[in-house]
Amino acid sequence: MKKLWLLFWILVSSLGVAVVLFSNVQNRATKASYQAIESPLQPEIAYKSYTLPQSVVHTLLIPKTSRFSVKPVVSPTLKLVENIATKHQTFAAINGGFFDPANQKTTSIVIREGGLIADPKLNERFINNPKNAPYLDKMLNRSELRRYICGGTIRYDITLRNEPIPDSCRLVDALGGGPSLLPELGLIKEGFVALEKGTIIRDALGSNQLNARTAVGITVDGSLLWVMVAQKPENPTISGMSLPELAKFMKSLGVEKTMNLNGGSSSSFYYKGQTFYGRVDSKGKRVKRPVKSVLLVF
Repeated sequence: MKKLWLLFWILVSSLGVAVVLFSNVQNRATKASYQAIESPLQPEIAYKSYTLPQSVVHTLLIPKTSRFSVKPVVSPTLKLVENIATKHQTFAAINGGFFDPANQKTTSIVIREGGLIADPKLNERFINNPKNAPYLDKMLNRSELRRYICGGTIRYDITLRNEPIPDSCRLVDALGGGPSLLPELGLIKEGFVALEKGTIIRDALGSNQLNARTAVGITVDGSLLWVMVAQKPENPTISGMSLPELAKFMKSLGVEKTMNLNGGSSSSFYYKGQTFYGRVDSKGKRVKRPVKSVLLVF
């Protein structure tokens, strides 16, 4: 009789252990499956630099599906890019649109959260400058980076100021620059270059000269790419990029649409506490120029 009871208890104990083991295996499998669903991989912002024969190029890729957004900011007075970034507590910034250093007023349009916060039409030196008069209509219709809300999604685009807003979209932010570099150069269309009998009579940006440059582009998948071309201190007068070269370089990185930003001495790029300046003087020293507007990552 004792042997039967002993066998009975051994059988019950074995069944209990089996149940516990099976339960643990089930819990682990459920937990692993839950974690895989809860922790999807998200593309992150990626900084990269390229050392080329005549320049050093700093880039920042902001993936379309990332949790970050890019917005313009206008400073009441001219400030260094890193000072604006620090004030707004962001880790990445790049110089933005054009401005008049004499009166510190914008010559590029800026819209923030649907409101016009910088208007070149209010800059009397820009509007009343007789040198601008023949090209003013084109200058007021230059390229701009736009941020839309279309349904429940964010969408970026680069288009001319007078282009209509797409159906089912709301314009949230815009930063003017120019000219368009891709899919085509908009130098003449946007009033930066003028020809007379086939001869260049106006080239406001020295488009075919090597210089520090800044641009923003949109890749085929809708991501944003910032680019800042820095001159080399050892070759201050023969380094940088021309605008056609900049367009070609950005195309090689998968950019579909891109526009030039305020380059030259304004070229500056801030990332995680470090600022890169694009222009160098004749002695090879970096030029630190305060600017009016910037693009920031939030």
